[in-house]
Amino acid sequence: MRAILIDDEKPALQHLERLLAKDGRLQVAGKYTSARLGLQHLEQEKADIIFLDIGMPEMNGLEAAEHIMKVDRNIRIVYITAYSDYAIDAFELNAADYLLKPVTAQRLNKTLERLVSREEQAAPQPAAAEQADNPWILCFKRLEFMDRNDAGRKTLWRTSKAQEVLALMLHYRGQWVLKDMIVDLVWPDFKPEKAVTNLHTTVYHIRKLLKTWGMEVTVEFSQERYRLVTGNAPLDVEQFVQGWQGGAVKDEQDWERREAVLALYRGDYLGEHHYNWAEAKRKELQANYIQMSLRSAEYELDTDRPRQALARLSALQEVDPYSEDICRLALRSYAALGDFPGFRNHYDHYKMLLQNDLGIGPGSIMDSWVQNAF
Repeated sequence: MRAILIDDEKPALQHLERLLAKDGRLQVAGKYTSARLGLQHLEQEKADIIFLDIGMPEMNGLEAAEHIMKVDRNIRIVYITAYSDYAIDAFELNAADYLLKPVTAQRLNKTLERLVSREEQAAPQPAAAEQADNPWILCFKRLEFMDRNDAGRKTLWRTSKAQEVLALMLHYRGQWVLKDMIVDLVWPDFKPEKAVTNLHTTVYHIRKLLKTWGMEVTVEFSQERYRLVTGNAPLDVEQFVQGWQGGAVKDEQDWERREAVLALYRGDYLGEHHYNWAEAKRKELQANYIQMSLRSAEYELDTDRPRQALARLSALQEVDPYSEDICRLALRSYAALGDFPGFRNHYDHYKMLLQNDLGIGPGSIMDSWVQNAF
């Protein structure tokens, strides 16, 4: 695997290059003291992995990551910085790992083991190869398509109603849905004749859009009902449901597999659209995501990775700020780091949030546990 190193501090670059050379599993194809030079390299040559410093002048690592993803979404990024405060933002930008300076040989070895393991698991299988040529259908956060061969390609919806009708058909994919049900949900205030006309026009535009994207997806009509058949087109929600596991993480390989599944969850199911008919499924998938993420955080704590666990849990609290389970594991992370001011501030903020928003306090067992911690 080919790697490039980007850090504005030359001693840090040289130190990392020496560690990688001694390890021997990666080939260093270039090292640069600015993100712009690194991006110029990627425009000329491909790389598998980028070791990227976050705190750089002109263009910091998180900004650079946005540009890197546009060049090649398959590149894996390992962020390196002296400040753990960036962990949450880094992991939101598809981080393969996160290293704190000064980088040690022992910690780097763990990162390389994960990267090599992912490379082996990513070896194409026949079924996966078929899917790779098909654009992905994404329903987490918003409905859109993703072309793996053209990361910048946009899904151009003729109308917001076309987007909603397709989302509704995907919601019931493979099942026949009455035409009257669709018009009642999508055009509730229209006269029946006008609503049906709009539906026919909308379905025409959906079929045209699917054809433009070369999707193996068909919209069928029979006996006043519609059905969406997705064929081999990969669907993020379907992949998430198939890969979801709610039990304890068994080992590192199990953790890696779960990370790939959790990465599919870009946001709540059709969250940006606020469709009432999608609400029950949105809550179900969100609960599953939180449960699976908590099990991964527990494993990270058990394997001496409290910073990684804390970054995950801080992001989870944005999803469910009132969860006692998330707060409890975050407190365990602070305790493992020896950050007792952070421990106290986190708990005080949680208590205040519950009181101000819900008019309640934390459970007595948790409160007693926190008080005994000091």
